[in-house]
Amino acid sequence: MKKTSNRTTRRKFLAASGLAVAMGLIRIPSATRAGTPIVVPPLPYPENALEPVISAKTIGFHYRKHHRAYVDNLNKLIAGSEHAEADLETIIRATAGKPEKTPIFNNAAQAWNHAFYWKSLAPNGGGVPAGKIAEMVDASFGGYEGLKKELQNAAVTQFGSGWAWLVVEGEKLKIVKTPNAENPLTAGAKPLIVIDVWEHAYYLDYQNRRADYVAAVIDRLLNWSFASQNL
Repeated sequence: MKKTSNRTTRRKFLAASGLAVAMGLIRIPSATRAGTPIVVPPLPYPENALEPVISAKTIGFHYRKHHRAYVDNLNKLIAGSEHAEADLETIIRATAGKPEKTPIFNNAAQAWNHAFYWKSLAPNGGGVPAGKIAEMVDASFGGYEGLKKELQNAAVTQFGSGWAWLVVEGEKLKIVKTPNAENPLTAGAKPLIVIDVWEHAYYLDYQNRRADYVAAVIDRLLNWSFASQNL
């Protein structure tokens, strides 16, 4: 039997490790990133997996153009700065509310928001949540229909670009909406799930019918397993 050389074994290990990092299975701590650029995480599903609610064309533009642009811009802005080795949440908290840091905040928050949004959706998602989060929905909104009504209203009535979030504050769930790049982290709330209502999230598929997009996402795509994990 032919023996596998140490060099070949090491090459295979390094290749596998690199793939694991790319897939998010191995997380590089921010404290040891040593200026390594922030990266666009892989989508949790194929680009066509959310059809017919969200088309592959929309996902392609949204993920590969918009999301990547925020990450690329952020890396340029933080290169050589005190934020160069920080993770996204640290950058967001360090720059929120500081006018001189607005470009950094906007791009960091949008990079974080988009990564969170992709995980908030799932093929064959939607429906009524189960387990602990279902109990909290009942206590906070009087049941799933109450939650659905508040979440849809927040998403549809957000003026201009922004986000509609389900968050937890203490033992209660709450619906909040934020404009532009803002997110609940800066207010001390813990996000559980989000709907993106920037026009690029839905315009290719729904044009000006934001309400139809929001209703379809809630009914057919919301990832309640992800929300439960965030509890």
